[in-house]
Amino acid sequence: MPIDPNIAIGAELPTQEFSWTSSDMQHYHLGIGAGARPLDAKELRYLEDGKPQVLPTFATVVANFHATEAPKVSFPGVEIDLAKVVHGSQEVTVHQPIPAEGNARTTTRISEVWDKGKAAVIVQESTTTDLDGNPLWTARSSIFARGEGGFGGERGPSESVTLPDRSPDFEVEAPILPQQALLYRMCGDRNPLHSDPQFASAAGFPAPILHGLCTYGMVCKAAVDAALDADTSKVKGYKARFAGVVYPGETLKIRIWKEAGQLLISASVLERDDSPALADVVLTLA
Repeated sequence: MPIDPNIAIGAELPTQEFSWTSSDMQHYHLGIGAGARPLDAKELRYLEDGKPQVLPTFATVVANFHATEAPKVSFPGVEIDLAKVVHGSQEVTVHQPIPAEGNARTTTRISEVWDKGKAAVIVQESTTTDLDGNPLWTARSSIFARGEGGFGGERGPSESVTLPDRSPDFEVEAPILPQQALLYRMCGDRNPLHSDPQFASAAGFPAPILHGLCTYGMVCKAAVDAALDADTSKVKGYKARFAGVVYPGETLKIRIWKEAGQLLISASVLERDDSPALADVVLTLA
């Protein structure tokens, strides 16, 4: 049985200790499109030597940044073929600005397993501190496993964000490089779904798809640049649901609404009649 919720729910995963450098930070920012305006002083803040400013989305990759093997979906009570898995949602809350270099420790547990009928959703929650125990960030993520439902579990809640019934305050178009997925995978996500045409075809896609977390980071950066004067310290939290497939070479159309204490955001694919990319996107202000 690929999923046993009685074993999975509440299971703790091995603690991870890791470190990162300002070069890792610069590499991540390049992976999500930073540097496209190389004469813009605000743009170059993401790529400064020594102490680049840090997008909170870096928290989603830093623990595995130097991984060179494809990930495995193998947890207590969960054994799933990687080809069946896509990212479902991601949320990060930072408790202080992420330093440009450092050492940290992450503890993770499986908090929920939902049975969607034809698919399963596995939710993980993690807490990251520095090595002295000071909180850095917390995260919550889900993966969507096609064909792994029907095990008799609860279906789980349905959460959605209603966008304002008015024109957005900002609209941004973010081009995706043809080689964006190949660049982003160097941040530690070596899933062949994003690089191997044959693997992607076997998984039901016409070509390798962009990492969901790359889209996630690109949309966060676009919102920070457009609505927050390119200042990452103004971000407290950021969450999104992965609503559709994005391919390298396409263009993200990002709409941003300013609301009390937060930005509400939608992201779609310009070339495919605004096909959704991210939904239920909320950036919480510090």
